[in-house]
Amino acid sequence: MTEIVAGFGTSHGPQLKAAPPEAWETRGVADRRSKGLKFRGGTYSFEELKALREDFSAEITHDVMQRRWDSCQASMDALSRFIAEQDVDVLVIISSDHKETYGDEWLAPFSVFWGDEVAHVPYTQAQLDEMAPGLAEAAKGDVPDRTVMRPTHRALGKHIIQSTQADDFDTGATEVIPAGRYENHTIPHGFGFIYQRFLGQESTIPMVPIFINTFWEPNPPSAKRCYDFGRAVGRAIQSFPGDLRVGVVASGGLSHFVIDEKLDSEFIQAMKDHDAEYLSSVPAGEMMSGASELRNWIAVAGIADEAGLGVTNVDYEPCYRTEAGTGNAMGFLTWEPNTGERNAR
Repeated sequence: MTEIVAGFGTSHGPQLKAAPPEAWETRGVADRRSKGLKFRGGTYSFEELKALREDFSAEITHDVMQRRWDSCQASMDALSRFIAEQDVDVLVIISSDHKETYGDEWLAPFSVFWGDEVAHVPYTQAQLDEMAPGLAEAAKGDVPDRTVMRPTHRALGKHIIQSTQADDFDTGATEVIPAGRYENHTIPHGFGFIYQRFLGQESTIPMVPIFINTFWEPNPPSAKRCYDFGRAVGRAIQSFPGDLRVGVVASGGLSHFVIDEKLDSEFIQAMKDHDAEYLSSVPAGEMMSGASELRNWIAVAGIADEAGLGVTNVDYEPCYRTEAGTGNAMGFLTWEPNTGERNAR
């Protein structure tokens, strides 16, 4: 019988891939110019946000930034070891697409890839040069140094599509990655980061990429729909013929680009507590901008609940980069086949 042996969730924001203080402060400059910062259902200019919130100046000293960077790197190293110990045959990775791959011609709430392989393509220098200040260095952490064809599990992808359809989801099916923003048919960064940082560039572990439209109007799915979809994916995986060892991955989040520690704390606790009611009712207004990627975690929490996995480790670092509380809250979490959290902090 195919078994879901473990799961993990990880943030993938730029501040994990470009070290402080310079890279973080560069992104902070962009934040200070923004008039579209999303926080608890509202949209604010930087000055409006600064007036609304407490002063986070103590969180953006170089010493604090360095401590948070070091902690995140240690957490990701630990996740790498955790994944290796699971000895999985395939990873089902749930992440979002920042219109790197799918544009306005195709925005399915849920879409599953069921081809034989996907290209993982490095950026050209011209593409890096066009990125916003502070992003090019981080983007290099998402891609290999040459084009790599990553294997995918066609049969499992097809089975997930058909099984979730039988569970009343109109699941999108994609057999070919479109040319996308960079016209190179590459898998986007939310998936590429998992290989580059955790599995290693040369990994041959196949994946099934599942895309959730977390960001883009008019059809990002509700929290309830994400949780229920995750439960359906969990049932699909476990009903797949054979004896595969499957790992499941949530890539993205937590709250950003305005950090909300209250939201993150409640969200993490709900995953620990298997609180389906909370996970199914996170307001859309709190899942805006980068925090919209909480949808990926909600879906994987649904898979974990369906498979009887419990949270066994949580690391959390709110990586602030301005005095108004902008930045990226980084989360790293594991699920295993027991319900006791052994080392959460």
